[in-house]
Amino acid sequence: MDEIRNKMLVQTSGEITDMTMELCQSHKQFMKSAVDACSKKCKDDEALFEKIQSYKRDLEQKSASMKETRNAISERMSEMERKEAQKDDISQKIQRLREEQAKRRELIVSQNKANKDRLKNLNKAKQVFQDRLGLEIRKIHGEKLQFIFRNIKPADQDSAYTFTMGIKENGSYQIVSSDPPLECMPVLENRLQETNNFSAFLANIRKEFVSQARF
Repeated sequence: MDEIRNKMLVQTSGEITDMTMELCQSHKQFMKSAVDACSKKCKDDEALFEKIQSYKRDLEQKSASMKETRNAISERMSEMERKEAQKDDISQKIQRLREEQAKRRELIVSQNKANKDRLKNLNKAKQVFQDRLGLEIRKIHGEKLQFIFRNIKPADQDSAYTFTMGIKENGSYQIVSSDPPLECMPVLENRLQETNNFSAFLANIRKEFVSQARF
């Protein structure tokens, strides 16, 4: 009986040992497989992380490039707006200059017409007074005219009574001097500006000279 029991113990112990060895071997294979799987997973995760980091760096570079592009576009737009504003300003200045030139041309034409009318009146008055009243008109320095009246003083027919006048830039008359001086000259000058009747002006000047010669 003891022999049989020992035999069975030995047999059972061998079976247990074999099972233990199989379990150990199976466990080693499982652990190796698990370690390999974890190692592969770690490598895959590292590759994925590196790819994510690469995408992130690429995205940052593209974002910086896009920012530079937006800044460049913004600067370009600002420059175009400045140039457009300068263009508008220049156009407005050119338009103002054209308007001013047109006004100057109109003023020059108007002044020339007024001067021609005044010259016509002067020539007409000159002829009348020269023929009838002994008036002499001389052109002197500074584009001025000197009017010389004679036959004023009965005792001295050749005695000269004179006044000098010019024409301003705006076409109006300007009395420069009178010999002898006439106190009423400013009044007569204003009346001439208002009426533009030069013949009447000369007649009034002569009348004043005659009146003064009596004293």
